[in-house]
Amino acid sequence: MRIPCPFCGDRDLTEFTYLGDATITRPDPEGPDAAQRFYEAVYLRDNPSGPLDELWYHGAGCRTWLRVTRNTVTHEVRGAVFANPHAATGAGA
Repeated sequence: MRIPCPFCGDRDLTEFTYLGDATITRPDPEGPDAAQRFYEAVYLRDNPSGPLDELWYHGAGCRTWLRVTRNTVTHEVRGAVFANPHAATGAGA
């Protein structure tokens, strides 16, 4: 599988580390029901088939987090953008 890094170009999967679904809102660790909310976020989430936005870290390249759109059935990568919109300009880092 190849991932099109917006900075480095088309790169092999082995250069990246997968984090997970980019659409999940992670619970507040300081919230009163944090343990239950984290349990639900980790163990009771959906496992959709088809296109999904995922977070990938380009550790063997530009060391940037990317938001990759990948089909979970075919593994076709449809595109990638910087997870942080300011990463392309270096602003707000």
